[in-house]
Amino acid sequence: MDRTKIMVYFKLYADVFPIETVTERLGISPTRSFKKGDIIKRVSKDLDHKRDYSAWIVSTGYQESLDVGEVLEQIMLQLQHQTETINELKREFELECRFAIVIEMNDGYTPGFHLNLPVIEFANSIGADFDIDLYANPYLGECGD
Repeated sequence: MDRTKIMVYFKLYADVFPIETVTERLGISPTRSFKKGDIIKRVSKDLDHKRDYSAWIVSTGYQESLDVGEVLEQIMLQLQHQTETINELKREFELECRFAIVIEMNDGYTPGFHLNLPVIEFANSIGADFDIDLYANPYLGECGD
């Protein structure tokens, strides 16, 4: 039986920008990054599916958990003192930023989901939005349906 998993990531993104500069100025190595034009998937020998923007991402990866706040805190600890730097990078390179929360619910186990005031204030201070993806894998309910 698979357990419920949560992944949280923070993404700085734009059409094109120097990912190495973001890494250097934040002092954080991205978990993942890509540049506009990078190949996502080769569809055929003559056709590639390519990235249409560039991104710098720091992620927790999927973790077994029933507490979104606990997983989100891991990202917050890395970024919470970077407000000024993030805002400077956003202005300089016309970046957008986003927190993504991805929840894979298994066997009816749903996690607690609470965004505390410090998280909301930090997201607001850097102009970040939230993208929340929920995946509910089938399970039999109490009535067996």
